[in-house]
Amino acid sequence: MNTITYDHHFNGNEWFVIGLMSMGFAAYWLLPRTLSPLQTIFTMLLSVTFGLIFDHTIAVPPFDLYDVGDRSSYETFDLISYLMYAPYGYLFIYGAERYRISGMPVIGYIILWSGISLMFEWFGIKVGLFHYKHGYTILYSIPIYLVVLSIQLKMYRAAFSNQRWQEYNKNHIQ
Repeated sequence: MNTITYDHHFNGNEWFVIGLMSMGFAAYWLLPRTLSPLQTIFTMLLSVTFGLIFDHTIAVPPFDLYDVGDRSSYETFDLISYLMYAPYGYLFIYGAERYRISGMPVIGYIILWSGISLMFEWFGIKVGLFHYKHGYTILYSIPIYLVVLSIQLKMYRAAFSNQRWQEYNKNHIQ
């Protein structure tokens, strides 16, 4: 088993999170608005929630497959690090909606975003944000990203499908 060396200073991993958040939120602010405020909030909260759920499922006992941040225990900056998922979840949904990706192309789109997620995770490993344990490798993250992104897109489209809202308006607003 490899020994994990934790860095207890404000440095690379914190700057990585701040940089990712800055780039993600800058992209959000610069792109034309195609999602409503409700859709935006839903998407960003869902992204943060999925990050929390998976990190607190597989990164804590009994699995304890990796640590996030400067120590094995939870710290304040870990909470801030979950906010980095918000703009990227938004950008994922934004692209799917803006370019009307549906049918078979959705599979390629989800694979593309899984690759982007793996790239960010790989950089996170290099700067000391993620510390794998018990034989976990980045390859195990592939099915997690594929499933999470599929569920996120499905939940978004179930909540905000045009047909659903048109039927609601037709039946309830006369």
